[in-house]
Amino acid sequence: MQKFKTRYLKIICVLFIATAACSCGKYLELKPQDGIIREDFWKTKEQLQAAVDGCYASLLGGSDRPIPEYMFLWGELRADLLTPSTGVTSEETDIMNVNILATNSLTNWRAIYRTINYCNTVIDFGPGVLKVDQTLTQQSLDASLAEVKALRALLYFYLVRSFRDVPLVVKSTSSDDQLQQLTKTSGAEVLQQIIKDLSEAETAAPLTYNSNADDKGRITRYTVYAIQADVYLWMEKYPEALAACNKIINSQKFGLVSGNTGWFTNVFVNGNSSEGIFEIQFDRTKLNSFYPMFRTRPRFIASSIITDPDNGIYMADVLDPTKKDIRGDGAAARFGDGLIWKYIGVDDNTMRVAEESFAHWIVYRYADILLMKAEALALTGKGPEALDLVNTIRQRAKALTQTARVVDPTDAEAVCDYILEERAREFAYEGKRWYDVLRHAKRNNYKRQDILTEMVSRTVSGSLQQSAIAKFKDANSHYFPIYTYELQTDKNLVQNPFYK
Repeated sequence: MQKFKTRYLKIICVLFIATAACSCGKYLELKPQDGIIREDFWKTKEQLQAAVDGCYASLLGGSDRPIPEYMFLWGELRADLLTPSTGVTSEETDIMNVNILATNSLTNWRAIYRTINYCNTVIDFGPGVLKVDQTLTQQSLDASLAEVKALRALLYFYLVRSFRDVPLVVKSTSSDDQLQQLTKTSGAEVLQQIIKDLSEAETAAPLTYNSNADDKGRITRYTVYAIQADVYLWMEKYPEALAACNKIINSQKFGLVSGNTGWFTNVFVNGNSSEGIFEIQFDRTKLNSFYPMFRTRPRFIASSIITDPDNGIYMADVLDPTKKDIRGDGAAARFGDGLIWKYIGVDDNTMRVAEESFAHWIVYRYADILLMKAEALALTGKGPEALDLVNTIRQRAKALTQTARVVDPTDAEAVCDYILEERAREFAYEGKRWYDVLRHAKRNNYKRQDILTEMVSRTVSGSLQQSAIAKFKDANSHYFPIYTYELQTDKNLVQNPFYK
């Protein structure tokens, strides 16, 4: 594991040299000190692998936020599981109160496009290595291209769910004179490119790298299936989502970690468990940014929806306090003070020290596949099977009977509501809540708009509540504005409709 992580973290500087990825700056004219420039790169299979590794390493951030921090903020701030705390910023509060302006730097997508450009560079220049390095096989090249195509697809999926219409860039930019004024592409077209990338990646992505750390920290064919399932649910293509989930389930390569002992430690503290499908890997040499966010001067704590023993999503057993949902107190959060625990806890009582803030960011795990399959089943008339999967998740978690629902399996909406509740319990603070809520609300031409308005009514502060509800009735408000700087530097970009 350590060998993989060391390579994963150190290689980013090599990728920068390989791409000379630009963002307007005279520094691009300088030759790197070690003498490597693009003309001397893309000559060996080792350099190709270094460039692929660099795409992963760029997820961990450099001078800006790590991409998992964006994944967390974009996936949680507009939902209902967070409450602002002492360290919260005004920009974060504005998003939580549905008061988003184009000057809000949290809507800056530059870090995402930087990694997309790294992926594009591998796709553009990687095939050339085959002509000069006779030891590189076509199969190995195809596997490398599959990794970066799937990673590019994943990042575009985050952009589509967060902004809807975004520039679609599939060619690399290697110098300032290649900068283009880009227009937006419709979200529907971007989704089609995502599907295309994933379809191409599916046939070539490795099933295994013969290393557990690589199998969890790099994209395998199972990661591709997981992204496909997620995308198809978003697109309301339920048979396709079901098929993608079944490819993972039928492989028998993954399973739920037992809820009897060690669930929290195995899944969230140690990471790379049998449940993990794709995890962005932090370690002592590259810490995540969650310890200062949740502990040093907490920007957020858990909302009462998490911690309330009577009306929260986990609840409490007043007759036997030893009975509890293992995903709640001491896992998602520490209920006594509301600290978000998933990234700062060692067990349900012990807190990490700052130097140990290297919990992985889990993009997909097996429980997600089961609940995505349940959703697809419910929406294809297979309610009983969907409820069986929900019960499988609940049994592992020792969920309390107080949170169980008696649901008519033929009522697809009721089954989906139950699944949405269960996803909140299972994936609290894993960056999925807003996207889950929006996916359910927008289904069938916003048939379930009520999910959004009810959420706002219980989360946004009183004086802003009616304004927030009114805004959420406009579907354009469900997506971020384009950051002001991007509009100023690219005159072909047009602001998203709600923010004009």
